[in-house]
Parts: sequence; C-alpha cells; structure tokens
Amino acid sequence: MAPAIRTALIGFGLGGRVFAAPFLEADRAYSLKAIVTSNPAQASAAAVQYPGARILPTASQVLSRSRDLDLVVLATPPETHPGLGAAVLAAGLHLVIDKPFVLHTAEGETLLAQARAAGRLLTVYHHRRWDSDFLTVKRVIRSGALGEVREFAAHFDWWRPSGVSSWGAEHPVTRSGEMLADLGTHLIDQAIQLFGPVEEATGGPAAGESGRVDDEVHVLLRHASGIRSHLTMDPLPNMPVPRFRVVGTAATYEKWGLDPQASDIEAGVLPTHPEFGRESREEWGRIITRDAVHSIEPERGSYGEFFRLLARAIRGEGPIPVDPEDALEVVRLIERIRAGA
Repeated sequence: MAPAIRTALIGFGLGGRVFAAPFLEADRAYSLKAIVTSNPAQASAAAVQYPGARILPTASQVLSRSRDLDLVVLATPPETHPGLGAAVLAAGLHLVIDKPFVLHTAEGETLLAQARAAGRLLTVYHHRRWDSDFLTVKRVIRSGALGEVREFAAHFDWWRPSGVSSWGAEHPVTRSGEMLADLGTHLIDQAIQLFGPVEEATGGPAAGESGRVDDEVHVLLRHASGIRSHLTMDPLPNMPVPRFRVVGTAATYEKWGLDPQASDIEAGVLPTHPEFGRESREEWGRIITRDAVHSIEPERGSYGEFFRLLARAIRGEGPIPVDPEDALEVVRLIERIRAGA
C-alpha cells in the first residue's frame, strides 16, 4: 500500500469537526497528524476524539513542521483563506480549502496562481456534491423520467429562531456573515453542476433583524441551457417546503429533508458504521405525474468520496475532486448578485 497522506486540519469548528475530521480518520489513505484550534473546548474535544493527532493552537506551529506533512485541510472562516492558503502553499503542501473558497474573485485567482507556481494541488471542499439528495436528483434528471426539465428549486430551510450558529454569525454581512456566502455557495454550485453555466444571476439577501446576518436569501439563476434555478435559504420558514423540486415536461420530482450525514456525525454515528448516511423510507423523494406518485430510492451520500478522489489525485491516479475554477465561478456569481442587489 502507498504511504498514508500525512494531514493537518486547521480549524475545529463545525466544518472541521463534523465535515472533515471524521472522514479523514475513516479513510486509511490518510493519517491525521495535527489539528489546529485556539479554542480550549474544541482542543479538549479534539484530543479525546483523535488521540493520534497533535493538538496545536496556531497554524504557524503546523507549518513549521511542514516536512512531516503532505496535506493541509483549511476549515477556518473565509476571510482567513487567502493568507493561510498562501502560507500552506509556500510551505510546499497540498491544500483543501473549505467553502466558500474566498470572498473575492481576485483572492481566488491569486491562490490558483500560487498553487500552480508551487506545483501543489489545490481543491475546494464543496462536499454537498456528495449529498444523498443531490446525487439522487442527478440520477433522476439523467434518467429522462422527468422529460425536459424546465425549472429547478432548491431550499435550505430550517427552524433556527436564535440565528445562524456558525462563522457567519460572528461576521458582518459586508465581510462574510451572510447565508449567500455560506449556504448559498452550496446551492449555486449544485445548480451549476446540474444545468451548466449561468448567464444571469439576480436576487440577494434580506437584512436580518440584528443587522449582522441575513435572515433570508433568494437567488434566481438563468442558465445558458434556458433552465431557471430558484434558490432559497431561510432559517425561519413559514411552512415546510421541499429541499428539491424539479419540474419537467413529463413529471415533477420532490425531495423533503436534508442529507443525514451531518446529523449522524453529531449523533455519534461515524462514517465506518454500515448505516451511516442512510435515509429512512419515509424520507425518500418522489416522482409525481398526472396519474401516479412513485417513491424513489435515494443514492447513498458520502462526503468521504471527496477524500477518496483527493487521495487518488495526490498520488497521480486521477483528477482532483473539485476543480477550484468551479469554486471561483461561484464566487464570481455571488459578487454579481451582491452588486445587483
């Protein structure tokens, strides 16, 4: 077997703790050598969960040991990505950056140039490309069961009256603390993956009562294919709505509820568990025609697939799992939406 990819995770908030560390630990292609967090509670939790990793308070302490590493996964707030990303590449390490890639297009272009100059791989962790519901939507569309797709709606709605509990809650809207840059990054990327380039992007945030985090965001994308994507993020929905709704000339597909991988991790069900990420039959999506309703067995979601593909890319056996140019296009669209709003 090839040597394990020696990896450091910088950041142990929601992104690092739930969406990165468990999947790195579960994949034998990786060896999680270090976790960086300056938060004492997070450091204590990381030490218990990952006793084989060194728990360090600063990124500089990891980068000073770059000879003992191959890869850094950066799961920190997005305004830190340009500086930390540049330092990782300068240290000669491969780099995964959590979404959003960056907050401004110019920052992403600079990082891509630095990666090329360093001869290192740079990819962006758009992990919701491996959501169960999204993979199932792709399969249903490609099957032709819906006929010609005319319209697509994606909602990321949840009941959270106390506000957003992530990095977004700590940052002003003008910097990064808005759902357009957070959840909107996922929805825009998914729409592009399904329907291709975007010719027109409109919409934007509605200011939250606190003035710091958007309570609601609506985006309309018009793809070059002619399909319209309606994307909504709302922590206070008035009533439940489908996670996905795809309208075609022959049928409509609807899916309610979120991919269970994150909730499984929070409940202590790890990626190595045989039932990890499995949806109950009650949560399956359905194809609706004029005459019938059919439940559709979902694809199995797997954020670990990102890391499986990344390991192959690092070893020269395949492409990187997410082209950073794709992630940069999402940033460009968000900038267009903000400018229009």
